Parts: sequence; C-alpha cells; structure tokens
Amino acid sequence: MSVLLARTKFVGLILGPVLFALIVNAIEPGTLSEKSIFVLGMGAWMVSWWATEAMPIPITALLPMVIFPLAGVSSVREASAPYGDPVIFLFMGGFILALGLERHKLHQRIALGLIRLTGTSGNGIILGFMLSTALISMWISNTATAIMMLPIATSVTSLLASELGTHKDDPRFQKFATGLMLAIAYSASIGGMATIIGTPPNVVMVGFMKRFYNIDVSFTSWMIMGIPMMILALIACYLIITRLLFVNRLHSIEGSHELIQRKYLELGRLTKAEKLVLVVFSVTCFFWIFRQNLNNLIGKNLLDDTTIAIAGGILMFLMPVDLQKQKFLLEWNDMKELPWGILLLFGGGLCLADGMEKSGLVQIVGNYFSQQKDISPAVLIISLTAISMGLTELMSNVALVTIFVPVVFGIADGFHINPVWLSIPVTLAASCAFMMPISTPPNAVLFATGHIRMKDMIRTGILLNLACLVIISILGLTLIQWLF
Repeated sequence: MSVLLARTKFVGLILGPVLFALIVNAIEPGTLSEKSIFVLGMGAWMVSWWATEAMPIPITALLPMVIFPLAGVSSVREASAPYGDPVIFLFMGGFILALGLERHKLHQRIALGLIRLTGTSGNGIILGFMLSTALISMWISNTATAIMMLPIATSVTSLLASELGTHKDDPRFQKFATGLMLAIAYSASIGGMATIIGTPPNVVMVGFMKRFYNIDVSFTSWMIMGIPMMILALIACYLIITRLLFVNRLHSIEGSHELIQRKYLELGRLTKAEKLVLVVFSVTCFFWIFRQNLNNLIGKNLLDDTTIAIAGGILMFLMPVDLQKQKFLLEWNDMKELPWGILLLFGGGLCLADGMEKSGLVQIVGNYFSQQKDISPAVLIISLTAISMGLTELMSNVALVTIFVPVVFGIADGFHINPVWLSIPVTLAASCAFMMPISTPPNAVLFATGHIRMKDMIRTGILLNLACLVIISILGLTLIQWLF
C-alpha cells in the first residue's frame, strides 16, 4: 500500500506542472483571455496535487502566490492579500477556543454528561453518542471530536462483549457495535454543518461570499439554517441505523450506565479552569449569536464575527487559572496544536477563486449557463447539490468547495439568482461524505475499530446521502431563500 501511495504521489508531482504547461500552451488565446488560461492551468495543477497529495496540501495552497504574479494574473500584494482575509482569522479564533475546550477536557464532560441522560438501551446509547458528538462537532474539529469519542465508544462495546458475557459473534452485538461506530462517524460530520466554524468548507464559502459579493453571512443566520439541517440529518441517520439497517434489539444494557457514570466521575468536580473556559466560550457565542442586535442597539456595525472570534481567543490567554504561578487557560506553547496548515489552505483557495474572478473565468461559466433557459432554479439547486455530494466522496471537502463554489457563483450570475441559494446547499453537501473510509477523517477513525465492514458503510452512506439530498434541497428551496 505504501509503495502504491508513493507511486501515486510521484505521478501527481509530475502531472501537476505538466497539466499546467499543456493548458497554457494548448488553448488558443482567442478562446479565453491570457489570464483565464493561466488561472485554469493553475487550478488543474492544484487539483492534481491535492487529489494525489503529491505535496503537503497547505504547500500546494501557496502556489498561486508564486505563479499569479509571475504570470501577470495579479500583483504580489493582490496575490498575498487573500492569505490574510478576515475569514481566516475567524476560523483561527474558533480554533483557539477549541484548544481551550480540549486542553481542559470540558468537551469530554459535555459528551459524557449527555450520554448519561439518554438511557442504557442499545438505541439509547447510540442516541447519546450521536447527540454529544454532533454538539461538540459544532465547535471543534470533526476529526478531533471523532477521536475523542472513540475510546468512550470502545469502552462501551468492550463492556458489552466481556462483562455482560455477550460473544462478539452475537448478531445483536455486531449490529450494536457497527451502528454505534457509524453513528459517531456520521454525527461528527453532521454536527459540523450547524455553525460557520464547525467545518472548514463553511468558512471557505462564507469568505467567498464576503469577498466577491460583499454579502455577510452572519453566525446567527447560518445557525438558523444549520441547526434544522443538523437535527433533520441526525434524525435520518438515527432511523436508518437503528430502525432499518442495524436493529440491535438490546433493550437494556446492564452495566453501561455504571461505566459512563464511572468515567464521568473520574473527571471530578468542575475545575476553575473548566468554569473559566465555559465563561469565555459562552460569552463568545453570545456575541456571535446576538451580534446584529447589538450593532443595531449601538447604531454602528462595530461588532464582526471575526473580531468576536479573535477577542474570544485572546481572552483564553488573559484568563488566569493561577495568577501567582502565572498560569492561564492557554499558553503560547499550546498554539503548536493549532492546525496552521488549514489556514494556509483557506488562503490558497481564496487566492485561486480571486484569480478566477479577475480573469473572467467565473463570468464565462455564468454566460454559458445563462443560455440554458430551460433549467429551473429548483432543478439547478438539486443537481448542483447532488454533484457536490458525489464529488465529496472522492476528494477533500475543503478542496471541493474551494474549486466548485466559484463555478457555482458563475452559474448563479448566469441565471441572475442570489448566489447564496446555490452555494450554501453545495457547501452543506460537501460535508455529506458518508460512503467510504477515505471520504473524510471521522469515517477513517471509526472504520479503524474493525467493527465496520466496507459494505456496511457504503449501503448506510448511500441511504444517508439520499436523505441529506432531500433535506438540503428542501432547505435550499425554502428556509435558505427566506433567510437570504
């Protein structure tokens, strides 16, 4: 497998610049403008490197900063500006808040507390894990959430297999274990849809809207749309797993409540640090949710989602846990855990999209689709959502949104409809990577437990994708259009 991976990377390494050279030299300047040809070549180069991971993904994202000025697409200042876009700092602030939650184990307390409330039956335990996973995934990385829930879930399945004398070949155990692991993997992705900072594609799309249309998709408006999406997707996921594909018939698992209770008690009483993290997190969320109301009250647009996020992040470094010992909620050392590469990836995506806009590529796509008069907006929303959902199974959801959303903007312009109506469904669909372990890290993390067979993930993923396609399409035709 490692040899195959090395060969793929080597092929990708050569393929990227070769595609760039072919596109730049093969397309006649009269067909497209010179700038458009260079941007198209740059896009092909980046996609090939991202798809094969020939280079680290964040390093690939730096290519436009070098190539665009050399090719005359933009100046150095213009090419580097997207890497410092406000939306990148919004996500950075979200990351810092997540570091505070993780460092002081507050997310574990929330997860175990929720699981305690949902009962000791097989389905009750699955529901508890789903709710806690989705709730935490709204605020911290989907992958980190899945990794955090994994040992707790493994403890529950081990308890069922050993302490209760249930053999691992027992069909009830197999269905419960498979259902639980799939539920956690899918809930991590579903929870990320509910907030702007829940998953990288959401941040990329919001940044594009602000940059190209000066449309401010606020934290509150996203949650008004994102939370119903999350709830409906979780209901669909729960029903598919527990009522359709993996009916476990474990009415009451004796001993599971004690296990969860023991793990919860091991955390001890709420520490001073946890209380302070909770205060900072709650205050930040309050300002995010009521930002527009507070701006109206002040009479000026002083508060912005990015400034609120960074202020919350700074507070994590200002809040003293022990002032005498100079201990604060976060130290600069903790910032080593911050995924800096993701921030570079956003910058590269914004830079590429900026080049597509300035070179006229987006307008060309829009003009082409504007000639297709027979397509209704409803068919357009459903079709683009389905395409995004299919592509996200095979490629990074961030890369997909980075490449696909600017094209969607061109389509929206061609049909003279609000770009938000098309881009939000496409972005939400990019998080619906449910069919394969390689589709998204949470799938891979839970697949590694050995409780999930490939065919189980594929058939569950297909049904959940179809359910989410219906949910997203309905929201795209109703709530999203009412909100924007």
